[in-house]
Amino acid sequence: MDTAPQNPARDNAHAPRQDKIGQYALSGSRFFRLAHWVSDSVNDVRITLAKRWKFVPQTIAYQGYGSTTRVRVLGRVLLTHKPLPGSKAEHEAKNGNQNIRGWRAFTGVPLQFTDVEITIGDVVTHVTADRGGLVDTEVDVQLSPGWHTAILRAEGTDPAEALIQVIAPGVEFGIVSDIDDTVMVTALPRPFLALWNTFVLSERARMATPGMAVLLDRLTLEHPDAPVIYLSTGPWNAAPTLGRFLTRNMYPKGTLLLTDWGLTQDRWFRSGQDHKHRNLERLAQEFPDMRWLLIGDNGQHDEAIYSAFAAENPEKVAAIAIRQLSVSESVFAGGHSEDGDHTTSRVPWIYSPDGAGIAKQLALLDLLRG
Repeated sequence: MDTAPQNPARDNAHAPRQDKIGQYALSGSRFFRLAHWVSDSVNDVRITLAKRWKFVPQTIAYQGYGSTTRVRVLGRVLLTHKPLPGSKAEHEAKNGNQNIRGWRAFTGVPLQFTDVEITIGDVVTHVTADRGGLVDTEVDVQLSPGWHTAILRAEGTDPAEALIQVIAPGVEFGIVSDIDDTVMVTALPRPFLALWNTFVLSERARMATPGMAVLLDRLTLEHPDAPVIYLSTGPWNAAPTLGRFLTRNMYPKGTLLLTDWGLTQDRWFRSGQDHKHRNLERLAQEFPDMRWLLIGDNGQHDEAIYSAFAAENPEKVAAIAIRQLSVSESVFAGGHSEDGDHTTSRVPWIYSPDGAGIAKQLALLDLLRG
């Protein structure tokens, strides 16, 4: 129940302070809007320069997934540098043999709020790319289980094709895997990890985690209809590089769910943990009968994210497999998360430094044949 102030004088004394706080809040809001304006202005300048340097618009399509009635389509629209006809770069690009420094993936300039046409079979949909040029949308379409093709095309670009894995209604097992320190060895200090891997390291210098490709390959062979989702906090700019890494190291094909760095509509920086938790919740809603094998590492946050999801949705988690970092990797990673006591958990937890050890324990859970 509301009551009158017991000390009006004291209340009045605090009034100027409250006004000042309100001004700060308003000022902060204006400053945030200003930051968005600056970001958009910088992107406009980049677009102008890119066009001057003969960059051309390009639609990039990423693998998606979905059910027999609705699919998730992913893509991006950028201004990119096109290799000269007949050049070595063009030949390597066509054959997937690029060996480039990561920073080159960031030379593309996102085309914001561009209309994109999506064609799946006889269904044609028009959507608008976001401020980062990203398309992440759902399309209602009737499809049979298996692999299908989505064609994405923005104005002035060649059409781009992406595979869409349509999951049959009866499939009850799926795989979600982290990338850094889980399927790919990073061994770098966390504060510099993203910068180094993204901007400096040659993509062929990245190493696969021992045994993980074999593990995931075995899982997909024994569960051929299971979707594979690579859920990472890495940026969408790195998607082509990550895709080539996974293919080169014989990981099963799967959908990449990445994120964008920088400003959002209401935050200064995107939260990687929120990104992962939000997508796990989305998968749980999209496939209510699916039980997921969650694969990550004990570098920092995967255990906490998976533990929270499992606590909320124990019936949707088949097991949680955590790759344990070595002592040197833990030092580089800024320590590791506490394994914790999972004896009361309704979800099995697995710990091992490599894929072979995880496979042995999955066999004990009848998720793999021994």
